[in-house]
Amino acid sequence: MKGNAVKGFDPRFKDYPDYLMAVSREIWEERRLAGRLAELYHPQVTLRDASGIVHGDAGVAGSVLSMLAALPGMRLLSEDVIWSGTPQVGMLGSQRVLAQGRHSGAGIFGPATGRPLSWRMLTDSYAKDNRISDVWQVVDTGAILSQLGLDPAEWASRRAAEADPETQPFRPAIDDPGPYTGQGNDNHWGTAFADLLDHVMQGAWSAIPDQYDRACTLAYSGGTTAHAPDAAEAFWLGLRASFPSATFTIHHRIGMEEPLLPPRAAIRWSLQGRHDGWGAFGAPSGAEVHVMGISHAEFGPWGLRREFTLYDETAIRMQIAAHRG
Repeated sequence: MKGNAVKGFDPRFKDYPDYLMAVSREIWEERRLAGRLAELYHPQVTLRDASGIVHGDAGVAGSVLSMLAALPGMRLLSEDVIWSGTPQVGMLGSQRVLAQGRHSGAGIFGPATGRPLSWRMLTDSYAKDNRISDVWQVVDTGAILSQLGLDPAEWASRRAAEADPETQPFRPAIDDPGPYTGQGNDNHWGTAFADLLDHVMQGAWSAIPDQYDRACTLAYSGGTTAHAPDAAEAFWLGLRASFPSATFTIHHRIGMEEPLLPPRAAIRWSLQGRHDGWGAFGAPSGAEVHVMGISHAEFGPWGLRREFTLYDETAIRMQIAAHRG
């Protein structure tokens, strides 16, 4: 599909990654919410952010505006799009974005501080015939809060007190299944990454030093950048230790091989269960928690060489806070 217009999409887009990058740029940076949003998003689109769920292009617009109010100069730098599907059945692209902005507006993050910010977003978007109709999104809100000097647990507690339990935070009980029912593709790089994460979350911690490059670069929730397999083990162990009895499920996987790029994979996964262990989220609360996560990986001759994994810390802490009352 490289170098050719996508059937059913505006001919100005050379491929599906180009389409998703253009959507990000036009909606977020150029602020073309009045016209382009209605053209690029289905009227009944469902956007599942880890912090909640919204419906319709008006719901998407509201989600965008709440961020722009606090970060009016933000820009989204698309680092990669890992995708699968065909124009006939629709395509799903897992897009990794490095967002930048300055906290120059009052809003969900409190009074303006003027501080520069940088954080990542991972978004799975399904589109057909030039319109996005299903979205799963994880924003590294914890990274934003840490750069603003705000405590994620306190911020999440305030948000939980104001949240609409019918739509916030996101969990399977409030999901509204949309048109996309695919599970990705069968490319062996996606299968290998899915198997690796599944083994790790089932307790096979030796899989990390066995399959990660000794010089791997890692980017995790909270704006954390680290290196080497022991850092990967610390991240995944901290998450699993918080929810030792939770069920780990892989919902979607994509593997890709393209010219000029290393083999890559994208996985959307979840943890569902009780906060019944000591780990990244402190003392066990007994709260029933849903963790939405998305991971990207790149592979080289010595194993997994780069990993990007996000969950929204504040969405998890909101569920813990709501349980504690």
